[in-house]
Amino acid sequence: MTAQRPLDSEERVSTASERDVLEAFLDAYREELAGALRGLSEEQARRRLVPSLTTLIGLVKHAAAVERNWFFHTLDQLPRERIAGNSTGDDASWEVDPTETIADVVAEYEDVCRQSRRLAAKFELDDTVPHRRLGTVSLRYIHVHMIRELARHCGHADILREQLGEAVS
Repeated sequence: MTAQRPLDSEERVSTASERDVLEAFLDAYREELAGALRGLSEEQARRRLVPSLTTLIGLVKHAAAVERNWFFHTLDQLPRERIAGNSTGDDASWEVDPTETIADVVAEYEDVCRQSRRLAAKFELDDTVPHRRLGTVSLRYIHVHMIRELARHCGHADILREQLGEAVS
């Protein structure tokens, strides 16, 4: 008989409320993306392995910008000029200053995620806010959109680590 592996965070909520399930999946992908930098050198994290601006450290930097866009700007309705750091998720959001380390970028991302959780806690899943292009969006939509976004980027990170010859942990 083989030992069963422990349950993942998203498996532990398999019968929980919708909100708990959404938040567990979102947090699992947040942790997975930040974890993609674990064990890499600064050079490996910055290495461009594809024609786009995508690097492993850039994925995490970009994810922080996307969090700011959806939770700070959209959900909390903060004007972009009042948000520290990129909040658009544009090409510039992938750029990492040469003085920033992996630890700096991960700490920034984790801080942004903590703030996102705090902002989201003030809303119900069905609460809606104005959105420039979509009209209105609910917190539920934001959670699902972020899960989709982070899942894609975690897949990108897996491929980049594979290209570096690093096992995905």
